[in-house]
Amino acid sequence: MRLLIMGPPGVGKGTMAKHINNVYHIPHISTGELYREAITKMTPIGKLAKDFLDRGELVPDDITVNLVKRTLKNENYQKGFLLDGFPRTIPQAQALDDILKQNNWKIDMVLNLLADDELLIERISGRRTCKKCGELYHIINKKPKIRNICDQCGGILFQRPDDNRETVAHRLKVYQEQTQSLLEYYHQRHLLRNINGAGTIEENIAEVEKILGGFNDND
Repeated sequence: MRLLIMGPPGVGKGTMAKHINNVYHIPHISTGELYREAITKMTPIGKLAKDFLDRGELVPDDITVNLVKRTLKNENYQKGFLLDGFPRTIPQAQALDDILKQNNWKIDMVLNLLADDELLIERISGRRTCKKCGELYHIINKKPKIRNICDQCGGILFQRPDDNRETVAHRLKVYQEQTQSLLEYYHQRHLLRNINGAGTIEENIAEVEKILGGFNDND
């Protein structure tokens, strides 16, 4: 199965992708995680992407397309994948179409999670990340046992530069402006499935299970 998962920052794509991976054994590819790894290692792509991400802006299409194209060549993704964070623009979608055609692949479904902007700002601006192991916390919904200390490894928790309230609001605005036409692109192909991302994790998972229940792993 080959899926795309879409939705604004903070809507729960990562949590949903992890569940889908566990249940359907579909490898999860997050362009956000790929970029964070590249930035941590200060690779050429990481250096190019850092300034854009710190400002809450999308990385230019050509850089992101090359990153995804190279990633999909990995043998782990030959039988299926769940793409998270790509595509985000029509040119990216068209580039993905080319990649799929070259490999004789197709997208089975596009899962689109939805939630109110104010809820998303609250979710993201309250996130804290462990500097050591990357474990995620929230100042309201998932507090560590000791303030600003990771339960898992004892590392220091911090707020990522792109998680402050002002940058989050800008990220949401950019997302809405640049992805509306993309949603229509997949809607016209009868691939788009809208999912309420404002509920509890359990409610969101139940909704996705209903949608994916009729699908089986395929090549």
